[in-house]
Amino acid sequence: MTFRFSALILTLALLIPGPPAHAQLTVTDDVGQSVALPTPARRIVSLAPHVTELIYAAGAGHMLVGAVDYSDYPAEARAVKRIGSYVRIDLEAVAALKPDVVIGWRSGNPATQLERLRALGLPVYINEPRSLDAVAHSLRQIGILAGTQGEANRAADAFVAHRNRLRDDYGSRPPVPVFYQIWNQPLMTINGHHLISDVIRLCGGHNVFDSLDVLAPKIGVEAVLASNPEAIVASGMGESRPEWLDEWRKWPTLTAVQQNNLFFVPPDLIQRHTPRILDGADRLCRHLDTARGKRTP
Repeated sequence: MTFRFSALILTLALLIPGPPAHAQLTVTDDVGQSVALPTPARRIVSLAPHVTELIYAAGAGHMLVGAVDYSDYPAEARAVKRIGSYVRIDLEAVAALKPDVVIGWRSGNPATQLERLRALGLPVYINEPRSLDAVAHSLRQIGILAGTQGEANRAADAFVAHRNRLRDDYGSRPPVPVFYQIWNQPLMTINGHHLISDVIRLCGGHNVFDSLDVLAPKIGVEAVLASNPEAIVASGMGESRPEWLDEWRKWPTLTAVQQNNLFFVPPDLIQRHTPRILDGADRLCRHLDTARGKRTP
């Protein structure tokens, strides 16, 4: 009887599954590709300055072993080993770092170089946030990749709450037609699918070139004159206001010039797809409210 009971216990033990093996981590990136890791990443390479910033914001900065030029925020990112620029990646340097995952940028990194990294057997996750919701999503996804979900989710929740406050304060105010200038020679702007257009909408503005097909199109002065924006916003390349913003004063018929609605937002606060974009949004919202205040009753 004892033997039969023992045999039964042994049989049941063999039939009952034991603790599951560690499941493979799989996420879908911003171009719809699945990226699988056997375990959360411990060595990460960033191929864009904004990606570097997102990694730190998601609590994974201590796992960053390589980053491209101009990865300068937060300050500790400046000490991370450089692996070229976002348009010219040093593939050998990336491979030598033996990353668990490489996080790239769809509209910034050359597609051929991303494919060569994949050919080397490196997992490549592509980041391309086109909306403020997508910035929060990026934080959460990086948290999954790095196993820092707690900190990443808190950062994403804080970002969404900040976004909602700005939307509630400014989103329903009278619309302001805006021309956003990202460069002067050639003259360039953004279309409605660009993340900055989402910021403009958040502030109750309307991008006068939102219907164009190209994400960051080249345009002519004549197109700006025809659209007659009420505000012109520029960011340039540095912390100082670009001189070319004042070149629009050559066209006194523009409403933006007549009302002196020529505004500057530092590029690091509005042209990087990171939580700091809401600091830029706060400035932009106040600028557009200034423009509203100049309207005649």
